[in-house]
Amino acid sequence: MPADHPTPSPAREQLGALTAAGALSLPLDLMPLMGRQRPAAVLLLFGVLDSVLSGHDAAAGAVSRDLDVLLLSRASTLREHPGQVAFPGGRIDPEDAGPVAAALREAREETGLDPDGVDVLGTLPPLPLVYSRHLVTPVLGWWRHPTPVRVVDEAESADVFRAPVANLLDPANRGVTVIHRDGQVWRGPGFLVHGAAGEHLVWGFTGMLLEGLFDRLGWTEPWDRSRELPLPAIEDDSGR
Repeated sequence: MPADHPTPSPAREQLGALTAAGALSLPLDLMPLMGRQRPAAVLLLFGVLDSVLSGHDAAAGAVSRDLDVLLLSRASTLREHPGQVAFPGGRIDPEDAGPVAAALREAREETGLDPDGVDVLGTLPPLPLVYSRHLVTPVLGWWRHPTPVRVVDEAESADVFRAPVANLLDPANRGVTVIHRDGQVWRGPGFLVHGAAGEHLVWGFTGMLLEGLFDRLGWTEPWDRSRELPLPAIEDDSGR
Protein backbone atom coordinates (compact mmCIF):
# COMPACT_ATOMS: atom_id res chain seq x y z
CA MET A 1 0.00 0.00 0.00
CA PRO A 2 1.34 3.49 -0.83
CA ALA A 3 2.67 5.39 2.15
CA ASP A 4 0.93 8.37 3.65
CA HIS A 5 2.88 11.62 3.79
CA PRO A 6 1.69 13.25 7.02
CA THR A 7 4.88 15.24 7.55
CA PRO A 8 4.24 18.95 6.94
CA SER A 9 5.61 20.08 3.59
CA PRO A 10 6.67 23.64 2.79
CA ALA A 11 5.02 23.25 -0.63
CA ARG A 12 1.76 22.12 0.97
CA GLU A 13 1.78 25.10 3.30
CA GLN A 14 2.51 27.51 0.42
CA LEU A 15 -0.30 26.07 -1.71
CA GLY A 16 -2.73 26.32 1.18
CA ALA A 17 -1.75 29.92 1.80
CA LEU A 18 -2.35 30.70 -1.88
CA THR A 19 -5.97 29.60 -1.70
CA ALA A 20 -6.41 31.68 1.43
CA ALA A 21 -5.13 34.71 -0.47
CA GLY A 22 -7.93 34.17 -2.98
CA ALA A 23 -6.19 35.38 -6.15
CA LEU A 24 -3.89 34.06 -8.84
CA SER A 25 -1.96 36.23 -11.26
CA LEU A 26 -2.13 34.97 -14.85
CA PRO A 27 -0.72 36.29 -18.16
CA LEU A 28 -2.58 39.34 -19.39
CA ASP A 29 -3.53 37.83 -22.75
CA LEU A 30 -6.07 35.52 -21.11
CA MET A 31 -9.21 36.84 -22.78
CA PRO A 32 -12.51 37.38 -20.96
CA LEU A 33 -15.38 35.11 -21.89
CA MET A 34 -18.28 36.47 -23.89
CA GLY A 35 -21.76 34.96 -23.92
CA ARG A 36 -22.85 31.84 -22.10
CA GLN A 37 -20.29 30.31 -19.74
CA ARG A 38 -20.25 26.61 -18.86
CA PRO A 39 -18.95 25.93 -15.33
CA ALA A 40 -16.08 23.46 -15.01
CA ALA A 41 -13.40 22.51 -12.50
CA VAL A 42 -9.88 21.09 -12.63
CA LEU A 43 -7.82 19.42 -9.91
CA LEU A 44 -4.27 20.73 -9.38
CA LEU A 45 -3.04 17.81 -7.32
CA PHE A 46 0.43 18.03 -5.80
CA GLY A 47 2.17 15.36 -3.78
CA VAL A 48 5.41 13.55 -3.01
CA LEU A 49 6.45 10.77 -5.35
CA ASP A 50 8.71 8.16 -3.77
CA SER A 51 9.94 6.30 -6.83
CA VAL A 52 10.87 9.09 -9.27
CA LEU A 53 12.90 12.17 -8.42
CA SER A 54 13.61 15.17 -10.60
CA GLY A 55 17.07 15.43 -12.09
CA HIS A 56 16.96 19.18 -11.54
CA ASP A 57 17.66 20.97 -8.28
CA ALA A 58 15.32 23.95 -8.17
CA ALA A 59 17.01 27.30 -7.68
CA ALA A 60 17.45 28.29 -4.04
CA GLY A 61 15.70 25.07 -3.02
CA ALA A 62 12.30 26.47 -4.05
CA VAL A 63 10.82 22.97 -4.24
CA SER A 64 12.08 19.52 -3.32
CA ARG A 65 13.12 17.08 -6.03
CA ASP A 66 10.29 14.70 -5.11
CA LEU A 67 7.40 17.18 -5.39
CA ASP A 68 5.13 16.38 -8.33
CA VAL A 69 1.84 17.33 -9.96
CA LEU A 70 -0.71 15.06 -11.64
CA LEU A 71 -1.25 15.60 -15.37
CA LEU A 72 -2.87 13.77 -18.25
CA SER A 73 -2.72 13.87 -22.03
CA ARG A 74 -6.10 14.04 -23.72
CA ALA A 75 -6.92 11.56 -26.48
CA SER A 76 -6.15 12.77 -29.99
CA THR A 77 -9.69 11.87 -31.12
CA LEU A 78 -11.49 14.28 -28.79
CA ARG A 79 -13.37 17.19 -30.35
CA GLU A 80 -12.13 19.80 -27.86
CA HIS A 81 -8.40 20.26 -27.20
CA PRO A 82 -7.30 16.91 -28.68
CA GLY A 83 -3.89 15.67 -27.60
CA GLN A 84 -3.31 18.48 -25.10
CA VAL A 85 -1.85 17.97 -21.65
CA ALA A 86 -4.31 18.99 -18.96
CA PHE A 87 -5.19 18.72 -15.32
CA PRO A 88 -7.87 16.16 -14.47
CA GLY A 89 -11.25 17.83 -14.58
CA GLY A 90 -14.30 18.68 -16.61
CA ARG A 91 -17.74 20.21 -16.54
CA ILE A 92 -19.63 20.59 -13.29
CA ASP A 93 -22.69 18.32 -13.52
CA PRO A 94 -26.01 19.17 -11.85
CA GLU A 95 -25.45 16.24 -9.49
CA ASP A 96 -22.12 17.64 -8.27
CA ALA A 97 -22.07 19.54 -4.99
CA GLY A 98 -19.89 22.26 -6.51
CA PRO A 99 -16.43 22.60 -8.10
CA VAL A 100 -14.57 20.50 -5.51
CA ALA A 101 -16.90 17.54 -5.93
CA ALA A 102 -16.71 17.83 -9.72
CA ALA A 103 -12.91 18.01 -9.78
CA LEU A 104 -12.54 14.96 -7.52
CA ARG A 105 -15.14 12.99 -9.49
CA GLU A 106 -13.51 13.77 -12.81
CA ALA A 107 -10.06 12.94 -11.43
CA ARG A 108 -11.29 9.55 -10.25
CA GLU A 109 -13.00 8.85 -13.58
CA GLU A 110 -10.00 9.94 -15.65
CA THR A 111 -7.05 8.64 -13.62
CA GLY A 112 -8.41 6.03 -11.21
CA LEU A 113 -7.13 7.82 -8.10
CA ASP A 114 -8.84 7.40 -4.74
CA PRO A 115 -10.32 10.79 -3.72
CA ASP A 116 -10.21 9.75 -0.05
CA GLY A 117 -6.43 10.20 -0.16
CA VAL A 118 -6.68 13.82 -1.33
CA ASP A 119 -6.70 16.78 1.05
CA VAL A 120 -8.48 19.69 -0.63
CA LEU A 121 -6.57 22.87 0.21
CA GLY A 122 -9.08 25.24 -1.35
CA THR A 123 -10.14 26.79 -4.63
CA LEU A 124 -8.95 29.70 -6.73
CA PRO A 125 -11.20 32.20 -8.51
CA PRO A 126 -12.78 30.85 -11.73
CA LEU A 127 -10.78 31.44 -14.91
CA PRO A 128 -11.98 31.57 -18.53
CA LEU A 129 -11.16 28.87 -21.06
CA VAL A 130 -12.01 30.97 -24.06
CA TYR A 131 -12.49 28.80 -27.13
CA SER A 132 -14.56 26.12 -25.40
CA ARG A 133 -16.42 28.80 -23.39
CA HIS A 134 -15.86 27.24 -19.98
CA LEU A 135 -15.40 29.10 -16.72
CA VAL A 136 -12.97 26.87 -14.83
CA THR A 137 -12.50 26.73 -11.07
CA PRO A 138 -9.02 25.46 -10.11
CA VAL A 139 -9.14 23.19 -7.06
CA LEU A 140 -5.82 22.84 -5.25
CA GLY A 141 -5.19 19.51 -3.59
CA TRP A 142 -2.46 17.72 -1.65
CA TRP A 143 -2.00 13.97 -2.16
CA ARG A 144 -1.82 12.82 1.47
CA HIS A 145 -2.24 9.16 0.49
CA PRO A 146 -1.10 8.65 -3.14
CA THR A 147 -2.73 5.81 -5.05
CA PRO A 148 -1.84 4.36 -8.48
CA VAL A 149 -3.06 6.25 -11.54
CA ARG A 150 -3.58 5.08 -15.11
CA VAL A 151 -5.48 5.73 -18.32
CA VAL A 152 -9.01 4.65 -17.40
CA ASP A 153 -10.70 5.34 -20.75
CA GLU A 154 -8.55 5.41 -23.89
CA ALA A 155 -11.28 7.38 -25.67
CA GLU A 156 -10.67 10.20 -23.19
CA SER A 157 -6.96 10.05 -22.27
CA ALA A 158 -3.75 8.89 -23.92
CA ASP A 159 -1.44 9.20 -20.90
CA VAL A 160 -1.69 9.84 -17.14
CA PHE A 161 1.45 10.73 -15.23
CA ARG A 162 2.99 12.52 -12.25
CA ALA A 163 5.39 15.24 -13.39
CA PRO A 164 8.19 16.38 -11.04
CA VAL A 165 7.67 20.08 -10.40
CA ALA A 166 11.42 20.74 -10.42
CA ASN A 167 11.51 19.43 -14.00
CA LEU A 168 8.76 21.86 -14.99
CA LEU A 169 10.73 24.69 -13.39
CA ASP A 170 13.96 23.68 -15.14
CA PRO A 171 14.81 26.46 -17.65
CA ALA A 172 15.92 23.75 -20.11
CA ASN A 173 12.28 22.58 -20.28
CA ARG A 174 10.67 25.98 -20.73
CA GLY A 175 9.79 28.11 -23.74
CA VAL A 176 6.92 29.91 -25.43
CA THR A 177 4.29 28.70 -27.86
CA VAL A 178 2.98 30.90 -30.65
CA ILE A 179 -0.51 30.72 -32.14
CA HIS A 180 -1.62 32.67 -35.20
CA ARG A 181 -5.38 33.05 -35.27
CA ASP A 182 -7.84 35.58 -36.69
CA GLY A 183 -5.05 37.93 -37.70
CA GLN A 184 -3.61 38.02 -34.20
CA VAL A 185 -0.60 36.38 -32.59
CA TRP A 186 -0.88 34.77 -29.15
CA ARG A 187 2.21 33.87 -27.17
CA GLY A 188 1.98 31.68 -24.11
CA PRO A 189 4.18 29.61 -21.80
CA GLY A 190 5.22 26.08 -22.66
CA PHE A 191 6.72 23.26 -20.57
CA LEU A 192 8.30 20.04 -21.83
CA VAL A 193 7.49 17.04 -19.64
CA HIS A 194 7.94 13.28 -19.82
CA GLY A 195 5.05 10.93 -19.18
CA ALA A 196 4.62 7.20 -19.42
CA ALA A 197 3.94 7.54 -23.16
CA GLY A 198 6.89 9.83 -23.93
CA GLU A 199 7.53 13.57 -24.08
CA HIS A 200 4.65 16.04 -23.97
CA LEU A 201 4.31 19.78 -24.40
CA VAL A 202 2.22 21.57 -21.77
CA TRP A 203 0.75 24.77 -23.18
CA GLY A 204 -2.50 26.72 -23.56
CA PHE A 205 -4.69 27.07 -20.49
CA THR A 206 -2.76 24.45 -18.51
CA GLY A 207 0.57 26.11 -19.26
CA MET A 208 -0.75 29.53 -18.25
CA LEU A 209 -2.22 28.16 -15.05
CA LEU A 210 1.06 26.47 -14.11
CA GLU A 211 3.04 29.62 -14.90
CA GLY A 212 0.67 31.79 -12.86
CA LEU A 213 0.87 29.38 -9.96
CA PHE A 214 4.67 29.11 -10.03
CA ASP A 215 5.09 32.88 -10.35
CA ARG A 216 2.75 33.59 -7.45
CA LEU A 217 4.53 31.05 -5.24
CA GLY A 218 7.95 32.45 -6.09
CA TRP A 219 9.13 29.16 -7.59
CA THR A 220 9.87 30.38 -11.12
CA GLU A 221 13.49 30.37 -12.30
CA PRO A 222 14.86 32.68 -15.01
CA TRP A 223 14.28 31.13 -18.43
CA ASP A 224 14.73 32.05 -22.10
CA ARG A 225 11.52 33.82 -23.15
CA SER A 226 12.73 34.04 -26.75
CA ARG A 227 12.83 30.25 -27.15
CA GLU A 228 9.87 28.99 -29.19
CA LEU A 229 8.49 25.50 -28.71
CA PRO A 230 6.68 24.18 -31.81
CA LEU A 231 3.15 22.91 -31.31
CA PRO A 232 2.34 19.34 -32.37
CA ALA A 233 0.29 19.40 -35.55
CA ILE A 234 -2.79 17.87 -33.91
CA GLU A 235 -2.86 20.64 -31.29
CA ASP A 236 -2.08 23.62 -33.47
CA ASP A 237 -5.73 24.51 -34.08
CA SER A 238 -7.16 23.95 -30.59
CA GLY A 239 -5.01 25.80 -28.15
CA ARG A 240 -6.94 28.15 -25.91
